[in-house]
Amino acid sequence: MKSSEIIDRILDVRGIPESERRDFLNPSIDDLAPPEELPGVKEAAEAILAACESQRRIVVFGDYDCDGVCAAAIMMKAIKTVRGGETVTPFLPERLSEGYGMSDASVARMLSECPGAGLVVTVDNGINSVGQIAELNAKGVRVVVTDHHLPGEELPEADALVNPRVAAPGRLSDLCGAAVAYLLAGRLVSEAKRRGMYVGPAGIGGPLLVLAGLATVTDIMPLIGQNRILVAEALKRFRSWAPLGLRELHARAARCGADRLTSKDFGFMLGPRINAAGRLASGMDALDLVLETNRERVREYALRIDLCNTERKAIEQRMTEEAMSKVVEGAAAQVIDLPGGHPGVAGIVAARVLERLGGGAPVCVIASGRGSARSPEGLNIRDAFVACGDCLATYGGHAAAGGFTVKPGMIDAFRSAMCDYCAKAGVSPAKREEEGPDMYLEPGDVTLELAEAIEGLEPFGECNEEPVFGMRGVRFADVKPLGADGRHLSVSISVPSAFGGASGRVRAVWWGRGDLAESLRRAGQAQHDILFNIVVSEYGERHPELRLMRID
Repeated sequence: MKSSEIIDRILDVRGIPESERRDFLNPSIDDLAPPEELPGVKEAAEAILAACESQRRIVVFGDYDCDGVCAAAIMMKAIKTVRGGETVTPFLPERLSEGYGMSDASVARMLSECPGAGLVVTVDNGINSVGQIAELNAKGVRVVVTDHHLPGEELPEADALVNPRVAAPGRLSDLCGAAVAYLLAGRLVSEAKRRGMYVGPAGIGGPLLVLAGLATVTDIMPLIGQNRILVAEALKRFRSWAPLGLRELHARAARCGADRLTSKDFGFMLGPRINAAGRLASGMDALDLVLETNRERVREYALRIDLCNTERKAIEQRMTEEAMSKVVEGAAAQVIDLPGGHPGVAGIVAARVLERLGGGAPVCVIASGRGSARSPEGLNIRDAFVACGDCLATYGGHAAAGGFTVKPGMIDAFRSAMCDYCAKAGVSPAKREEEGPDMYLEPGDVTLELAEAIEGLEPFGECNEEPVFGMRGVRFADVKPLGADGRHLSVSISVPSAFGGASGRVRAVWWGRGDLAESLRRAGQAQHDILFNIVVSEYGERHPELRLMRID
């Protein structure tokens, strides 16, 4: 089958009409929406410019995850380019002691550490901080809110409010917090230039776009439309546009060069490392890395964050194994208490448990009194928190993920309430069915041309998953462990022809499954059905390679 036919079938499966395929396959920065298309952007830029003109102290109030850090960096960099905004101050809450966003504790610390603040610009938070913003207003502090989270019943009284979940045209409805900040930064810079207030460098937009693209991937936004353009351009121009700190962190994480970056570089290398700082130490470490321009200090920050990520992985592994040992078979919801666990890693552990259980029931992990939850499709975990509110001191989040604290002595009551709610909501604890491939191939279909054409479907992520292919009745040869420690699996795959020969042969690897080498050797000439991705391998001569996902 021709590569073009295979790509057309994949696009058919994705539901992308022929009229939109050219734009889908060629995302261009020229097609980004103008900042003014997002309601509130003009008013927010005006409020910031007014604060700069009157020399009021500006504080950028961010968050400790990758989206919040990137959004804060974008807004910091943009405001610093405006005359009168050079002294803008960043502020991030501490995950363990203050929690997400504008809590009473974080606002109190912000006022203490930033005396004389005249304007607070929130990024990636603030839409639900009605009381805290009212308190700031009462103290004479003006507030601009930029966020992308779902609002509550009441909106905060702010000088300007920018949130695509409150008001936005359809193509801007699924932006992350950093993308919202990017649009505001674009308006702010252009208006500052028009008024003769711009004092920044040429090309400021490039680094800001890379930050917005990175956050879009790590915050699991749908990679279609405007988000697809942001991420595609950020990946394509990373080496020339990315802030020095991100380039250093990526070089340390990748450990070997590659001609092109993919969304996996953002989602599995950079994002987790930036998040690790906020989980185990302080998000300010990651923000300092992104804002720093001194190469020596950048190296120090990158090393510190990389070590923090290594520690995070070790803690995550221990907590996941303990959590799995406490799973209650058949429960409508898994509420797992890990008294000695690290609360900054509870969310990742909940996600790992949900993945291992194959979906079905939501997973709530409580670590040292603080909880994080992950939910399968079909259950809004925030609605579940509302139903269990009598047991909770605080809670919040999205449909698929959230955080909470349980009132003292009420973990068992919360477990019972959560299970009752999920059972009544019709949530089944049964494992989800394994998904099949986008289409089945023969070995002869796997060519370098096809692998390169699949690259053209990048960036992959939410709403644009990497294509999964199947092949039936294959045999394995040259089975061997791969890597210095034998953790990975390398095989040669062939499909027997009707005349007893091999109709084609292709190389394949399976990361992390070197343990299967011996059993597959013993299976000899047994035939298997497999699921896999197809990538371009740069090792040796450029060639297509299968990345195994399942063997039946």
